[in-house]
Amino acid sequence: MDLFEAIRTRRSVRAFLPEEVPEEVLSRIVGAAIQAPSAGNVQPWFFYVVRDDYLKKKLTDASLGQAFIAQAPVVIVACADLERAKAAYQRRGETLYCYLDTAAAVQNLLLTAHALGYGCCWVGAFDENSVSRLLEIPPAHRPVAILPVGRPARVTRDPGRRPLDEVVSEVD
Repeated sequence: MDLFEAIRTRRSVRAFLPEEVPEEVLSRIVGAAIQAPSAGNVQPWFFYVVRDDYLKKKLTDASLGQAFIAQAPVVIVACADLERAKAAYQRRGETLYCYLDTAAAVQNLLLTAHALGYGCCWVGAFDENSVSRLLEIPPAHRPVAILPVGRPARVTRDPGRRPLDEVVSEVD
């Protein structure tokens, strides 16, 4: 899929077919995530891959009951590695760069999943402490996004975007 088409047609998917995500596809999706830019090439991200039904159900519970999370064949929890970023850039690395960099990695993941015919949704509404306890995530890895991945069960409509003239201002 052409990059511009992927950007234009990617949607948040909240209904999945019960079809497994092959390991080679998952490797391509996460492999694209780690190609994201990062401050000083620190690469302060870490990904937890969840296929277990019990854990996916518990992730749903920790995510305000968003049931589509448990429905997905695989769920990826993207984390920012605070210590890695802090070691390179002190406080600014720990409080800003690691989140910017991890968000860039998540965007690569979303676009790649879509380009390969899979759907995904960036879930940010969750109880971070519950997710960390459930997956035994160390304190240095802060969960930033829960990303259910699978074949879309239906086409998601285009929600529309604000026009350029509303979001761009030329500065001289």
